[in-house]
Amino acid sequence: MLELSPWVWTAIAGVLGLLVGSFLNVVILRLPERMAASWRNEARDVLELEADQSPLPPGIVREPSHCPHCKHRLSVLDNIPLFGWLLLRGRCRYCKTPISIQYPLVELLSGLLSAAMVWKFGFGWPALAGLTFTWTLIALAGIDFRTQLLPDQLTYPLLWLGLLLSLLPLFVLPTAAIIGAAIGYLSLWSVYWLFKLLTGKEGMGYGDFKLLAALGAWMGPTALLPIILLSSLIGALVGGGLIALRKHGREVPMPFGPFIAAAGWVWFIAGHELLQTYMQWTGLR
Repeated sequence: MLELSPWVWTAIAGVLGLLVGSFLNVVILRLPERMAASWRNEARDVLELEADQSPLPPGIVREPSHCPHCKHRLSVLDNIPLFGWLLLRGRCRYCKTPISIQYPLVELLSGLLSAAMVWKFGFGWPALAGLTFTWTLIALAGIDFRTQLLPDQLTYPLLWLGLLLSLLPLFVLPTAAIIGAAIGYLSLWSVYWLFKLLTGKEGMGYGDFKLLAALGAWMGPTALLPIILLSSLIGALVGGGLIALRKHGREVPMPFGPFIAAAGWVWFIAGHELLQTYMQWTGLR
């Protein structure tokens, strides 16, 4: 197996990424609903109200896929990643309701990024860890984009996994992972409170702190400044484009988590090359 061509492993990773992308769609759609239902039940317990008798939203693993509109269970052919959406021409087979473009986009993104990760690291533990890193970031970005939430159920495992992998060490040494996690959290935490003291408004959520802390645990403190700068650049370009197209007003809040996730993934897979290119371009080398 180790002697297989890198192209073969890359293709396998791409197909695996498509399959995982289908599951990531389920996570993106159902996890926030489950979280909201849990928060409502906890609030009712605190307020000593009667328990909510309405059924819980569908679970992430056990409940089969179904159309959100007509609730009809999807067939195996309907669930084929990417191609199922294309075969159905973007509409439910049973009620003809349009299917969100999110489904094929997440599956395609998962497939492409998974293939890129294995092409970068080859077959081995770094690639397996990188795939886990990639899929978690896709889920977090999708959830934050839809709901402006970065669930602790995903950010904390990503943080702890980065710290544990440093014990091998796989990407960075334990000291760098711990310092990176601490600086990642405290940097955005400081910006948050400074902005709130000056304006009285909240510029970002605590989930952004935890996500950057997780990226610091995976890549160390030296990656944090490039990630922040790159995420700010991506956010400015996307935000400016949406405002120019008049799809968003200046007063409409925009989640920062997807930009942090995108910048973190780019730096994880190509940070060294980007730094070398920058140094050559500026004449620092």
